[in-house]
Amino acid sequence: MSVSAKEVNELRKATGAGMMDCKKALVESNGDFDAAVEILRKKGQKVAAKRADKESSEGSVFVSTSSDGSEGFMIALNCETDFVAKNEEYVKLGENIINKVASEKPSSVDEIMALNIDGRSVNEHITDMIGKIGEKVEISAFEHVKGEKVVPYIHLGSKLGVLVAMQNTNGASVEDAAKDVAMQIAAMNPVALDKDGVDSDIIQKEIEIGKEQAKAEGKPENLLEKIAMGKLNKFYKENTLLNQDFVKDGSMSVSKYLDSVSKGLTVTDFKRVSIG
Repeated sequence: MSVSAKEVNELRKATGAGMMDCKKALVESNGDFDAAVEILRKKGQKVAAKRADKESSEGSVFVSTSSDGSEGFMIALNCETDFVAKNEEYVKLGENIINKVASEKPSSVDEIMALNIDGRSVNEHITDMIGKIGEKVEISAFEHVKGEKVVPYIHLGSKLGVLVAMQNTNGASVEDAAKDVAMQIAAMNPVALDKDGVDSDIIQKEIEIGKEQAKAEGKPENLLEKIAMGKLNKFYKENTLLNQDFVKDGSMSVSKYLDSVSKGLTVTDFKRVSIG
């Protein structure tokens, strides 16, 4: 059957699919608009399967907080090209997803995919996007932070995001201090909050490296353990957030900086997500 240019254009506007794809769908559905939409959705599902092995190394990070500011949420929505990552419709999809995540508070990516937005699941919305743009799209990371005050931060053109949970705010405005710490996390990529949060495997590895370095320098066998522990303490100072030198003022640690802003102010948790 033949379909009018007006019908094709209406389907294109409603779905974002290409003109030829819309025309083929309308012909296949004998002009049934809803059936044509379903055909295009199925096409999107086929595209998703076809591109499942493609690398989605581009995309954007999206963040949001709960209404009382005590919880923060962050996702990385990946695609294949930076061109798509800057697409208005793609960005809108990411914003819709993270806003829904902040209101519903899921605990995993699987739960996010099942969330309902405008009567359809996130999974279906992502599948539709894949059908429209012809690229792999996926939620590659999801982070959730709780605290007295959680502050989000986006860096590098939405390629990197940070959530920081503050404690002992004492009613003071800590937004600026939290942003300073978030920028520190973005730049220095600490492995943990403090030494108590460092994975035991990392600690053991650093001790072994310290011993081997000391041995290579010709240090006595009975001093290797002591030297290695000294190197481990240096590792803590350089790689744990509260012990790192504050990037804006190297004369103090992050911990001392926060205490100078408000007595007892500290960070209880943080998450960092980057793309690429």
